[in-house]
Amino acid sequence: MLRLPPLIALSYFEVAARTKSFAAAAKELNVTPAAISHQIKALEEYLGVDLFVRHHRRVSLTAAAREALPELHEGFQALSRAVDKIRSYGEERLIVTVCAEPLFATKWIVPRLHRFYARCPDAEVRLQASLRAVDRAPDSVFGVAELKLAGIDVCVRLGYGNYAGLEPQRLMSLDLVPIGAPKLAATVDGVDTLRGLTLLCDNSLTRLDEPCGWKEWFKQQGCELGAARELRFGNGLLALEAAIAGQGALLGSRELHQADLCAGKLSVLADCPLDYDQAYYVLTAGAGLERPIAEEFRDWMLDEANMHA
Repeated sequence: MLRLPPLIALSYFEVAARTKSFAAAAKELNVTPAAISHQIKALEEYLGVDLFVRHHRRVSLTAAAREALPELHEGFQALSRAVDKIRSYGEERLIVTVCAEPLFATKWIVPRLHRFYARCPDAEVRLQASLRAVDRAPDSVFGVAELKLAGIDVCVRLGYGNYAGLEPQRLMSLDLVPIGAPKLAATVDGVDTLRGLTLLCDNSLTRLDEPCGWKEWFKQQGCELGAARELRFGNGLLALEAAIAGQGALLGSRELHQADLCAGKLSVLADCPLDYDQAYYVLTAGAGLERPIAEEFRDWMLDEANMHA
């Protein structure tokens, strides 16, 4: 095997050459510019060739550096992938990082987690709740690169199913019905009385440029929304608490709110579901790229969804 220069010197060179700045490289690597300069000088002495031309307050690459940089960059990426594969067989092989929007994470995943642990008793689920797990338009920018960059093994997205390089599997439709506190249900007698209520709006739900779905729901019932009073919330959990407190009517998923409906905290105000374009999709890297524990968690979620379909 050929004797290579110190790996740290090569890594400092790769960053400095890519950014074309010792100061920028120092910032990316969280070291001083002097440390970058020292390592590159040592590398140049080791190789017997200049890698940078030093100008006043800037540097430029020599021909040797320009020719070597693409393969060196590719080599570090390959090295990083190899280390990730090795690490996946180490102590963290049973840790799975899962991300979902807050309402789904709280109302669907958390109540069922005990069944996953019964299936995989040695696993550790690291659950993240993020409003970024909602697609605002049919053409999502979320793909395999974003999944890897965020360090997520399994992502549940509320969206339209278009994800570059990923293998989305539809987990649950979003059939929304008007729900509210039982005391509110006693006052509702048809669509007209619903229009007279305060309408709670979950702004994390979107249908293109129409938020919340109330306009579409009333149109589906053959009437216009009109000048209804609205209360808007930044996520579904806030809107849900307002509904339970009797502050108005909310368009919600019966499946997500099943526990609150069964406990008598909520009632269905009108049994007329809105056919919504968005659905919940479970995403992993796919094509043999996901870790075994991620595949296991994804399969468990699909089994759970099919069990209650």
